[in-house]
Order: sequence, then structure tokens, then C-alpha cells
Amino acid sequence: MRIIAGKYKKRTLQSVPGNTARPTMDFLKETIFNIIPDCEGKDFLDLYAGSGSIGLEAISRGASRAVFVEFAHNCIVTIIHNIDTLDCRDQCKLVRKKVLPFIRKCEDKFDLIFLDPPYDKKLVNSTIAEIIQNDLLREGGFIVIEHSIREKLAPEWDVYIHKIKKTRQSQVSILTVNK
Repeated sequence: MRIIAGKYKKRTLQSVPGNTARPTMDFLKETIFNIIPDCEGKDFLDLYAGSGSIGLEAISRGASRAVFVEFAHNCIVTIIHNIDTLDCRDQCKLVRKKVLPFIRKCEDKFDLIFLDPPYDKKLVNSTIAEIIQNDLLREGGFIVIEHSIREKLAPEWDVYIHKIKKTRQSQVSILTVNK
């Protein structure tokens, strides 16, 4: 797994050991960052962060900061290792907490919010609802969701859809709630 563009381009990141986390493949990363606007100076929230590779990709592409929210110990250790590998600790904040309770108490706003919940656990729609209800997205911001094609977005989000890209098993749905 590696950073694909920006100041850390081609730097290698550690994957989460075992099969508890599913890394975002390079071509999906490329798809995500080709669709969302420039990261320069943006605040990035990486929910269900896994290895932290998406938030670190955003930092590499100029995001001013990334907040990583993860609960699993092996993921936390991997994120810390990856942040240290890139020597970008001053731009990163790691929160060890379950995602939904974090969102409910979060007082910050973000330009870009990425979520990649465990597949087929029915977390996609509830997480989007909490983000919108708790007003975490800045005006003109985007929510990027990597999810199983089997877990459909609720019809109530149709009005917010900016773009959808599908692969055989995954879907990247990009929403903007400030149209």
C-alpha cells in the first residue's frame, strides 16, 4: 500500500495486520481523489480509518489536517506507524473512539469526510445521518463513502449525490449536502 500523489508520492504505508481491515485499493483511491476537489488547505475527517491511508493521502495532497477516528487496537497501532513513517504528526489527530459516538460529540467542521465502514454491517446510512444531523460538513464540502455494492444508500440521500462509481464489490458514493 502506498501514497499515490502529492508530497509523499510513492511512500509505502503499512497495512493493518490480519484480515480485520480492508485496504482501499490504489485505483479506488485514484478514483476518489480525481472526483473530489483539491485537498489544498482542507480539513479532512477519516472515519473507520483502518490504516489511515486515505487521510494520509489527503495530507500528501495538501490537506491542512486529518482527523482519524478508529477503535480497533491493531488499526490504531498501524495509523501511528504510518503517521510516523511520513513524519506528519503535526497535521494529524488520532481519536480512539467508535465512530457514531465521536460524531455525536464532535464540535469541529470538515471540508472532506471519508468513511469506509466494515462492509455489510448497516453502518453507511446511520453514519451519513449522524454527519448531517450533527452538521459536521462545511459549506461546499463532500462526504465520500466507500461501501459494499450490497449496502445501498437510503433514498433520502439521493438529493445529495454528486457522483457514484462502482466496481465489482465496492461502490464509492460522493455526497454534497450544501447544494
